[in-house]
Amino acid sequence: MGRFKATLELANEVDLILAGQGQLADDKVRRVQIEGVVDTGAAKLVLPESVARELGCPDGNPITVKYADQRTATRATVHNVWLKLGNRTGAFSAVLEPQRTTALIGAIVMEELDLVADCVSGELRPRDPDTVVAEIE
Repeated sequence: MGRFKATLELANEVDLILAGQGQLADDKVRRVQIEGVVDTGAAKLVLPESVARELGCPDGNPITVKYADQRTATRATVHNVWLKLGNRTGAFSAVLEPQRTTALIGAIVMEELDLVADCVSGELRPRDPDTVVAEIE
């Protein structure tokens, strides 16, 4: 497992859709740039609760989370978080952490965007720079 930092852009996906349809001005799209920690041992996207509220993404169902030290807790979730990491984008659900100040980028984001973590150089790289490659059976 490895951990390193990355910068990502987040936005409210619904805002982006409305802007694309001309129903919302581009400067009204709620978006933020935030530092994140890429963690190859984590599964989900985790955001500071304050950032998710700033984006105004719709609430999801609460979930139980399990930390590396085996503690568990119930956390809120949100949907429709648009994320840009490097030259890849996607929409995700996210777990909210009240005291967190950075994003946590887990395996689901990396798999969906087809990014490979290089823990030696501390970089996320697309497996293929031109396209997302999806492994299916």
